[in-house]
Amino acid sequence: MKRPLEEGNRGHAHYYKPRRKRQRLALLPKNALEQLNDLRQGLQYTLLRQSGPVHAPLFVMQVEVDGRFFQGVGLTKKKAKLSAAELALESLLQVCSRAQAPRRLSVPTDFTSDPSGIPSILSKASELSGPNDDLSDPGLRTPPISSSPKNSVMLLNEMRPGLMYLVSKIREGHTQKFVVSLTVDAQTFQGSGRNKRLAKARAAQAALRALFNLQPEQEPSRQPVPREGPQLHLPQVLADSVSRLILQKFSQLSYNCKCPHAKRKALAGVVMTTGVEQAQVICISTGTQCIDGEHLSEDGLTVNDCHAEVVARRCLVRFLYSQLELFLSEDEEHHQQSIFRRGECGRGFRLKDKVQFHLYVSASPCGDACIFSPHDTGVEGPGDESLRRTRGFLRTKVQTGEGTVPVPWKEPLQTWDALRRGERLLTMSCSDKMARWNVLGFQGSLMSYFTEPLYFSSIIVGSLYHAAHMSRAMYGRISPLEGLPPGFCLNRPLLSGISNPEARQPARAPPFSENWTAGDDDVEVIDSTTGKDELGGPSRLCKRAFYCRWTQLHSRLSSFLRVSAPPPSTYHQAKLAAEEYRSAQQALYRALADAGLGIWVKKPAEQDRFSLKLNV
Repeated sequence: MKRPLEEGNRGHAHYYKPRRKRQRLALLPKNALEQLNDLRQGLQYTLLRQSGPVHAPLFVMQVEVDGRFFQGVGLTKKKAKLSAAELALESLLQVCSRAQAPRRLSVPTDFTSDPSGIPSILSKASELSGPNDDLSDPGLRTPPISSSPKNSVMLLNEMRPGLMYLVSKIREGHTQKFVVSLTVDAQTFQGSGRNKRLAKARAAQAALRALFNLQPEQEPSRQPVPREGPQLHLPQVLADSVSRLILQKFSQLSYNCKCPHAKRKALAGVVMTTGVEQAQVICISTGTQCIDGEHLSEDGLTVNDCHAEVVARRCLVRFLYSQLELFLSEDEEHHQQSIFRRGECGRGFRLKDKVQFHLYVSASPCGDACIFSPHDTGVEGPGDESLRRTRGFLRTKVQTGEGTVPVPWKEPLQTWDALRRGERLLTMSCSDKMARWNVLGFQGSLMSYFTEPLYFSSIIVGSLYHAAHMSRAMYGRISPLEGLPPGFCLNRPLLSGISNPEARQPARAPPFSENWTAGDDDVEVIDSTTGKDELGGPSRLCKRAFYCRWTQLHSRLSSFLRVSAPPPSTYHQAKLAAEEYRSAQQALYRALADAGLGIWVKKPAEQDRFSLKLNV
């Protein structure tokens, strides 16, 4: 059927043709170089150095703005110049908007609110704070990979074309992951993930980070939180190195995860560094459960908390005892191998220079650091308000199970008789215990007779890492803290995730805990329900074993002790005599209670009132 004629067109058919609108040419936004030139005219860019092969050079350009120098890296001089301009412009904008900057992490006391911006300490976590941070090029800030429109694999392929990616599949417990390895400039890099694409990208990122000093841009919640004071290592490089050393040592101890006790859900370990490139695995541990209340020992023969990070700390304290024994050795070579040296005025001992300890945990510690991380998606939900109200609260572990609950509002009193009758044993969460280590030190009350407080330099998290939640749980909720004795402080270690996060183990945790310390021939297996070894005997990490070694050192070092007190007759008396440690402990508990975060739950005093008269 033909289209009818339209009126007003002299009887001819009218076909409508839409008129093309004349489009205005959109003005392209100015890049950082042009914006900086508008703010500061006449800037001079200088070429600092050029590295890499001829076909894939790497340029470093520098510009001086208001007396400060900014350096940029790029595959061409133009890109390096643009990168330097971006850093300078970012600095100028921060200065101009200083009044609108978010508060720092150490200031807020309201943990229930969601800040609109990430604290500045987190947003600047990827920047280098000093010349000792970057091991390969001091003073050079690492630019993000994502500043280029290409992904990591494409960018690496441009720099080094023709690379071969080798893919393998491994199985860990009930999960499997892919591992991709590639060799670039005679160096081998690996990446792992739940699929091949993710593993390949992580391998490429590792190569870009090591060879070209290029970092992948991270979400603010995934960025490392730097520690206070000088840093000997790049945060992300250190985190990945510590993780790799711990996983390799665990694989070696479990015969490539083929032994009967290789099954684990949580893994922890400590790495000691004595310089920039010297690192040693000190201990390895696994476990996720606590003992039953009915198995609590009044002779100090059980390990009450078998969570991996708690067991790792006990292994580290055991290592400290062995190092003090090395110091007292008559063999000069053994004496020099000790990590300790005399303290000031001959009072006690202190660590040698550059000795640092780094704690690795395969997942965020249970409690305040972990419970909010899986739910923090950035989208408000109907149940978020009630969950947010408990942020920062002290929490206790579920007996012989997994998970935590907030501490009771009234002061909980655990009695020996009630626990013997089957009442549930309350044990503080790992987040709370690790926060206590950041105030009292990880050495414990007995070791404080010999050494000053010892703190972790970094805490590395394998999965479920969230910068804001982790920093709040480790030290943010404790501030302000007053009345600490000399030598004690609120430690703020480096907090970081890893480039290849661990795959979470969905299966139920095994009912045992493993531990190994440097110098041990075998791995010890502890029954998590009873707190004793597989044969029913006391563990080498139990209180009695530590008290026995402490008593021997106490008699040999009586003239060098930091605590002046007569020889105690019981384990309980030895802990009470460490007055400075107890004073710091009371200041911590008082600060937590005053902040409305709860009251620290203590176990019955009967468990510590034992002596060494009994032969075990």
